[in-house]
Parts: sequence; C-alpha cells; structure tokens
Amino acid sequence: MTSNKDNKPVSRRRFLKGSAVAAGVAATSTVAMPNVSRAETVTLKMQSAWGASDIFQEMAKQYTDRCEKMSGGRLKFDLLPAGAVVKAFEVQNACHTGVLDAGHQVSAYWYGKNKAASLFGTGPVFGCDATQTLAWIQSDEGRALYKELTQDILKLDIVGFFAMPMPTQPLGWFKKEIKSVDDLQGLKYRTVGLATEIMQGMGLKVTQLPGGEIIPALERGVIEAFEFNNPTSDRQFGAQNVSKVYMLGSYHQAAEFFEIIFNKRKFEGLPAELQAICEYSAEAASTANYALAMDRYSQDLQELKNKDGVNVYRTPKNVLQAQLASWDKALERLNQDPFFKKVVDSQKAFAERVAYYYLSNAADYELAYNHYFPGKLQKL
Repeated sequence: MTSNKDNKPVSRRRFLKGSAVAAGVAATSTVAMPNVSRAETVTLKMQSAWGASDIFQEMAKQYTDRCEKMSGGRLKFDLLPAGAVVKAFEVQNACHTGVLDAGHQVSAYWYGKNKAASLFGTGPVFGCDATQTLAWIQSDEGRALYKELTQDILKLDIVGFFAMPMPTQPLGWFKKEIKSVDDLQGLKYRTVGLATEIMQGMGLKVTQLPGGEIIPALERGVIEAFEFNNPTSDRQFGAQNVSKVYMLGSYHQAAEFFEIIFNKRKFEGLPAELQAICEYSAEAASTANYALAMDRYSQDLQELKNKDGVNVYRTPKNVLQAQLASWDKALERLNQDPFFKKVVDSQKAFAERVAYYYLSNAADYELAYNHYFPGKLQKL
C-alpha cells in the first residue's frame, strides 16, 4: 500500500526538469571518469642491491608490477639492478640524497651507519621465525622504532616498508663439513650486518661484501667461506663450482626482509592513493615473493644435491649453541646503546608472547614429513 503523497501526478514540466538534471549529473560523471584515467603518469627511478639475474631482482619486479597494476598505469617504475647508478651498499644514501627515487635492499646493508639497522633483519633469535618477526616490524611499535631510527636519529630523508619473511639463511659454503666450532676458527668468512659480530665472536675473520662480489673474492682468496642467502641465489653465483659443502641452518641470520625505501620528499609529493599503493604493494609482494622462494629454493636445493654433486649438511647443534652464546656477548655490549636496547627489548617481549603461542600450538611438521617420506631427512 502506498500513500497519497506517493501517488501525486507528475507534471510534464517537473518531469522534463528532473530529466535535465539527471542528464547533467550523468554527463558530469561521464566527464569525470576519463580525467582520472588521463591523470599524469609518475615514473620513479628505483635501483636494487641485486644483480640483474638474481632471484631477488625478480622479487623486486614483483613489487613494482603490483604497484603499476594497482595504480592503473599512473605509477611506473624504472627498476635497475645493482651498479646501474650506485653500488649495492650505496642504495640508501642515493635515496636519501634524491639520486634515486626508490630502492630495494636489506637493512643490514646500512649497518655501518647504526648497528640497530640490522635489528630490522638479521637480528638476535629469541624464538620467533621470520614471519613472526615481520609481524613485529609491521606492528605500531615496530613501525615507530624504524621511523625513529631512520628519520629522528639518522635524519635520513627516506620512508620505508618491509616485505618477504626470508627463510633461515644457511651457515654457508665451506671446503669441508663443519662438525664443531673448532672447524670455524680463523676462517675468512663473508657475511653482513650483526652477523659479523656473531661470527667474529666465534673466532672467524669476517669480511662484509655485497652479493655480486662474493665469488671473485673467493677466487682471489680474500675469503675462504661465505653465506649469502638461499640455494637459488647461491647456485646462480656459481657457489657449487668452488665448493661442494653446503651447511644449512644457522642463527647468524635466521630472519631477514626486503626493505623498500623511497626518497621522503618524492614519496610525500605523490597523490595519497599512490602513496597507499606503494605501501600496501609491499604486503602483496611479500606473499608473492615467499611463494616464489618456496618453489625455486626447494628446486635448486635438489639440483645442487642431485646434479651439481654438492654435499648438504645440517649445522650441528654444538655450533648453534655457540652462536647463541656469541649473541649473548654481543647483546651485552651492543645494549649499552639506549636505542639499540629499546629495540631489542621490544622484540624480546614480542617473541616471549608470540613464539610461546606458536611453539605451543604448531603441528609437528617433521613427524608428518618422516611419516610420508621416511628416511629422507636423515640423508642430509
């Protein structure tokens, strides 16, 4: 049933007037939409810290692809490999000064400016894995501490986002199987970030090098052993051609993440929606990066074993325990810096709660694997 008010007759004049208004609104809407699609395209020059053929460069491309597609073509990236504009360890400074608009790297690469940088990747292990540590970085407290370090303490003209909870990095490549801490004494070894403190504390002679310089340094005798990150990158470097011993599992870099940075002035000059796309594409790329890693890393580990004749071993527990002891000594020294200690205390409190939940609740995946693939893990 309708009211009398609803049934009032509509005059011809009122009908035509209403139609004209509606047509005007429709015309305005039609004009507005093309304006959005014809908005000026912004192109950002981004350089990574990775070689052109490294899987990490593919992962950087996964990030830029997502930004471009979600922006409807309004945002473009000129993605360059390491060395195209600056060296790998110089990406952050180039973004700070505006030489680059953006960079794709890891925070350990600017560890020389402040050792707390490495706490946002390659930090101490309190029981959390990379996924859980990334959850800390994405928390309000983690974000605030990163901003305090980069913008307030170091006065860097950058903003940054994190992606890709990297699987535990192998102890690395050696000339013989590492069975005890004694086998590591005096070795000239490549790593980066806080891992340098840990491995030096265990008696190794550590050199920090970007990925592209590892194999030449090994061939020249500058280093005798090294770690980089994963089976795919290591195989692309040609590690299997200079060593046949690959030690998996370590606490020196049990978690790391990509740091995607922008020149702050350039970033803040973008429209709000493009800023949001740059930020949240990091989260989208994180999933894509991890999926690519699981597929490729596992394939290349099998290739290293079955095709390249590499002997793969698990790092023995006594070495892992020595790493934790070395972490303790390093933290005692490094925690004298108030900001460093503030970050460590935040991570430790997060780990105590989050790792407790995870370790108490997680299924025993090793038991299930051995059930369906009996004896295979023992062949490591």
